[in-house]
Amino acid sequence: MKLTKDQVLSVVTEAGQKMSDPNYSSAMVGGFFQQQQQVSNFISAHEQELGGTEGIISVIFHCALVAEAFRRAGSRVRTLTYEDLDGAARGEPLPRLEKAQLPLHEFIQANVENVEAQKLIAMIALAIDATIA
Repeated sequence: MKLTKDQVLSVVTEAGQKMSDPNYSSAMVGGFFQQQQQVSNFISAHEQELGGTEGIISVIFHCALVAEAFRRAGSRVRTLTYEDLDGAARGEPLPRLEKAQLPLHEFIQANVENVEAQKLIAMIALAIDATIA
């Protein structure tokens, strides 16, 4: 399922409005962590490249927004496995995501500075996309 720019923008805009509530980001990160434990463990293994705990939390938060965009578009986002991540890890994730889901690629490029974080979020977005398609 191809997401539209408006679908992604809706989730991002809402997140921007809710960021003043500290419980919002905690709930998003905590909810994603509980539903996607293998993904969260995979992200945590990249602590050094992400610059520490804050970088891990940022990646998980952005992945939660990606998952929410798919949900709002009517998709069921299932719990990903390490095999799903392995499948999405082939090749360069950013160019692949640009072709598969341009609005998500644009969202990541505009909102995430760390290139390694961009790659991880793109790879996880690809894994979600592959399990929905």
